[in-house]
Amino acid sequence: MSKHPMLRAASLLALLAVAPAVCAQSTYPTRPVRIIAPTSPGSGSDLIARILAQGLSDRLGRQVIVENRTGAGTMIGGEHVARSAPDGHTLLMGVSTLAINPAMYKTVPYDALRDFAPITHAVTSSNVLVINPSLPVRTLKEFVAFVRARPNQVNFASAGFGTNPHLAMELLANMAQIRMVHIPYQGDAPSIVDLLAGHVAVTISPVPRGVPHVRAGRLRALGVTSAERVPTAKDIPTIAEAGLPGYEAVQWYGLLAPAGTPTDIVNRLHKESVAVLRSPEGRERLAELFVDVVASTPEQFAAFIKSETLKWGNVAKAVGVVRE
Repeated sequence: MSKHPMLRAASLLALLAVAPAVCAQSTYPTRPVRIIAPTSPGSGSDLIARILAQGLSDRLGRQVIVENRTGAGTMIGGEHVARSAPDGHTLLMGVSTLAINPAMYKTVPYDALRDFAPITHAVTSSNVLVINPSLPVRTLKEFVAFVRARPNQVNFASAGFGTNPHLAMELLANMAQIRMVHIPYQGDAPSIVDLLAGHVAVTISPVPRGVPHVRAGRLRALGVTSAERVPTAKDIPTIAEAGLPGYEAVQWYGLLAPAGTPTDIVNRLHKESVAVLRSPEGRERLAELFVDVVASTPEQFAAFIKSETLKWGNVAKAVGVVRE
């Protein structure tokens, strides 16, 4: 017996409703995929994006390219992706500043929690607190006592206003109840150069950049910013171990799409990205960058971004950072 005409119509409507999702899943991607790195070539987000891009090209069957769109504290790249078509062909290699910028700038051209569809929290990276050896201190506790006796007389360098190393140092100063003078640079490299020259006393630097100078005796390490010791530098204590219990400030990198990207495309990108991150080749290449693989779910990444935004907003308020 044939179905009632109204039942047949209802079935047809149901099929039409799921057709776009099925079509998207079966045809995506239809052209090359771009991953926007909001920092310069050779930077952490650029290098991690290129590792993902190479693996995704193989797994998606389409070329995945990395495009650098730098400037405005990574907001130029973020805004470009936020305003791109939500079809999975333009992605963002998100960095820690995605959660920091709302606390540091009066105007941010996107909402990190509303305008992106998180795919995966890819990796985290620890920083290291390093000083010029001319400072007469060898431990974090000695450093805190030294600076406390000289309020606003010790200069600290950072990779730039509103960067993760900047806020990581502000968090340390707030927890230790010390006052220093911030000297922002245009990136990690020039800040390390001036630290080596003795023009500034201290900085928080990515482990891959700071630790080699420590090994060579040109800098002195007082602690790493992660909750656990770095496998490649286990002789350096965490800042929490060294005297500031509860301290943690890591850099992180993750893949995001524009808000509104179909769930099936987000899920496909998550599946393939995690496969790249956890593959033997991916792990080997990421280990060379001194980063730890996270490979979270989209839901976990969304919750993490929310918690990071709240954390750094509270830090900015506590230390009285003036917004630009």
